[in-house]
Amino acid sequence: MFERILVLCTGNICRSPMATAVLHQRLQAKSQPADIRSAGIGAMTSHPAEEPAQALMRARGLDISSHRAQQVNHDLLRWAQLIFVMELYQRDAVLAMDPTLRGKVFLLGHWIGESIPDPYQQEQAAYEKALALIDHALDAWMDKL
Repeated sequence: MFERILVLCTGNICRSPMATAVLHQRLQAKSQPADIRSAGIGAMTSHPAEEPAQALMRARGLDISSHRAQQVNHDLLRWAQLIFVMELYQRDAVLAMDPTLRGKVFLLGHWIGESIPDPYQQEQAAYEKALALIDHALDAWMDKL
């Protein structure tokens, strides 16, 4: 069981806040306690989650309005027992920061063979597609967490 999970994307305002909220909800439904945090490789520090992401979460009864983007750092990376990234370059960036993390950094879409594309500054459909991929990826992870 993983109790400390870090979810990373680029700006920490779209994908990782959505994935964190959905993962938290799913683990709570399993009565599995976990501290889930998110950050960005190139975070838009202190910015809230993008409105399209917030709207999708509100539609699910999840509130990410208090989210504020933060930059990933060594302390967060070492704190985490498991680190999810959305794209391969993010995994590479994490491993460049600390090569000893190799065994705990995974694509969120590892088990579905997909990256989660960044919807930032795109149409609502791009956010919906990203969330659908997040859901599908988490489906594949749930029995492993």
